[in-house]
Amino acid sequence: MPQDGYDFVVVSNRLPVDRIVDEDGGSTWRRSPGGLVSALAPVMAQRDGAWVGWHGAPDEDLEPFYHDVFHLVPVSLSELEVRRYYEGFSNATLWPLYHDVIASPEFHRTWWYAYRRVNERFARHAAETAAAGATVWVQDYQLQLVPRMLRRLRPDVTIGFFNHIPFPPTEIFSQLPWRRAVLEGLTGADLIGFQRPGDAQNFQRCVRRYLGVQFTKGSAEFSESTADGEQTSWTVSAGSYPISIDVESIKELASDPSVQARAREIREELGNPETIYLGVDRLDYTKGIRHRIKAYGELLNDGKLSVADSVLIQVASPSRERVDSYRQLRELVEGMVGRINGQHDTISHTAIRYLHHGYPFEEMVALYLAADVMLVTALRDGMNLVAKEYVAARRDGSGALVLSEFTGAAEQLKHAILVNPHDIDGLKDAMLRARDLPRAEARKRMAAMRWQVLTHDVVDWSRRFLDDLADHAAYHPSIPGPAAGSGPGSASGSGDDAAAGNEGSGTDRG
Repeated sequence: MPQDGYDFVVVSNRLPVDRIVDEDGGSTWRRSPGGLVSALAPVMAQRDGAWVGWHGAPDEDLEPFYHDVFHLVPVSLSELEVRRYYEGFSNATLWPLYHDVIASPEFHRTWWYAYRRVNERFARHAAETAAAGATVWVQDYQLQLVPRMLRRLRPDVTIGFFNHIPFPPTEIFSQLPWRRAVLEGLTGADLIGFQRPGDAQNFQRCVRRYLGVQFTKGSAEFSESTADGEQTSWTVSAGSYPISIDVESIKELASDPSVQARAREIREELGNPETIYLGVDRLDYTKGIRHRIKAYGELLNDGKLSVADSVLIQVASPSRERVDSYRQLRELVEGMVGRINGQHDTISHTAIRYLHHGYPFEEMVALYLAADVMLVTALRDGMNLVAKEYVAARRDGSGALVLSEFTGAAEQLKHAILVNPHDIDGLKDAMLRARDLPRAEARKRMAAMRWQVLTHDVVDWSRRFLDDLADHAAYHPSIPGPAAGSGPGSASGSGDDAAAGNEGSGTDRG
């Protein structure tokens, strides 16, 4: 690490690398796939950057190390913290709450205490890593307390925060016992980015209601007193910065002869059906997997589809399998698939090819090329990048996208066939319409969607956010340093949200 720290620091729950263990038990690191890592790698290289995050193994301490263009600063988590901070508060409290309570969130004080403690640790690592006047970009809902904690530790840095998932309306957010503490944490940032304008508006309304601060044209003034009576103040802006994908890597794979050959092979292995429907999701209750399977099964029962001429491929990669709601979802989905296949399969044809494991990205692009209709039926989704990946892969302009109106992607991909996935009859009609789209109309729709995706990729997303954050840095006020007692541990909220909260079911799964 440079003596004076790093000028650009990313803080996220996970580091941008995965550990690979070979047959002899040796381990190496490999860059993680995904648009965020691809977008920030060149920024890291250009701006002398560091990345703060958990390396994925509990109860293990690692020293900072270099990999590829990244200087990596591991944050250690215990097994108990993984259960309470990550599986508990992040994914059994915040995730369902922020996704319109599709599943019931659980509120446990021990989870909250762990979340606050881990956020403080991330903030301290970021503070120790950042150079004077650095830019720090905090990522996602697992670290919502970090901005204010970091501001108290390092008032000289410029802080951005991006929320990758939806932000709920006031009526839903109000259920969170620690709502003030979360809002105070977020408003420590100079710039807060959301996927959709509606998410930014929800956040601003919550701030007005619970913190008593009014946003005007997307900005608001905040201040607080230190223990020695000094007054610190800063401006917070909140707006929409819809994330996108690494277009170039998908275009390159979609042009690869071996990937194109694999796409043809997939169709042949399925018996060259007239229509391949495709769903690609994490196995998550927000993705509407059961709704699309139910619709597909009813189309088979109605005789409007048959296993001889159509097939549904459902890739459902494992996700959060130690969380109860996810285990229950897997049982429900696999039960539905079994019943439909048992009723409709023949010796040579299967109704639904259900694949509960992950795939290399090359195989995913081959599936995108093989599929005639992409089904994205999320009940609530901040963006949904699978929809954009499918569009980017369709180089020949063919294919159709059935897209839930409850995704962030629906605001950009307006030429998709938009659906309310709760309306099973409407979803069935959309699936048939996608199959039967006239060739000219299908190509016109796909061309419009491809233009949007190709001209607004993940690099454009990161550039727009960081450019706006740099505008804040240019006018960053001189702020006194933190006073005793004003450090991260004090960002626990006040009033109705201090200390103890609702115990939910009365038990702590941690």
